Amino acid sequence: MASAAPENLPANRYTYLGPAGTFTEAALRTLPEADVRQLDPMVSVPAALDAVRDGEAAAAFVPIENSVEGGVSATVDELAGGRQLMIYREVLLPITFALLVRPGTRLEEIKTVTGHPVAQPQVRNWLAAHLPDALWESAASNADGARLVQEGRYDAAFAGEFAAPTYGLEPLVKEIHDAENAVTRFVLVGRPARPAAPTGADKTSAVFWLREDHPGALLEVLQEFAARGVNMMRIESRPTGEGMGRYCFSIDCEGHVQDRRVGDVLMGLRRATRAVRFLGSYPRADREEPAVRPGNSDEDFLSAADWLNRCLDGRI
Repeated sequence: MASAAPENLPANRYTYLGPAGTFTEAALRTLPEADVRQLDPMVSVPAALDAVRDGEAAAAFVPIENSVEGGVSATVDELAGGRQLMIYREVLLPITFALLVRPGTRLEEIKTVTGHPVAQPQVRNWLAAHLPDALWESAASNADGARLVQEGRYDAAFAGEFAAPTYGLEPLVKEIHDAENAVTRFVLVGRPARPAAPTGADKTSAVFWLREDHPGALLEVLQEFAARGVNMMRIESRPTGEGMGRYCFSIDCEGHVQDRRVGDVLMGLRRATRAVRFLGSYPRADREEPAVRPGNSDEDFLSAADWLNRCLDGRI
């Protein structure tokens, strides 16, 4: 699949959540263009995204959602509240962890463990069963946890098995996961530009802020989707920092902004809310085409517009 990243940005540099050996890097390397790009790890999601905002990189590759833990708040909040960016691609990566240790470490010797905060809910039951007395402390990323184990600051880290050689560690236990078929979703993010053409299997992302808080306010917004037969794939509320009870809503829905039903939904959101931030339309990683309900295809919208024009012209 060809890259949809804007062509007017530095095409040779992508940033990603580092350090080397993260699941983010593993997912990034599944993109065809990764072999011809300069891939630079960054210390955090905001740092990776700011490099794009400042024109120092063409795109950033960051985690946004996990099938066990939900949204990755650092990414969701940056896309909602930071300088405008857009999503151009997504990747789904199955996640399973290994317990990485310094060579020779035995399971009964492990007193401290580390990993990314999103990893903990995915290994909580395993920890309780096998290391019930071990102290967990979070790291900036799973690979950073491996680095901290290499430095002797922790006894073990939950990370991808592929990270072990990078940090001179060995996988003491492999294939650790509390939930079968756990998946993390990653997105390629760039500065705003024209979305790529529809593929027929697309996703659209946006953030909106309610105009005022009143009974049924969110329902009124959701009806914009229901009335046009647009399936909402994800909705997540995030605090705005404006006070208790003040939230914005991050959403993904099926379809492309050039689909009449989706474009109509976004216009409806713009009318019904205080503000809307369009975060892009891009190919779905699973390549599943949406089931368009009767009356909501582009042809149906064009037919309805033609009928209205005939009414206005007295040609009914």
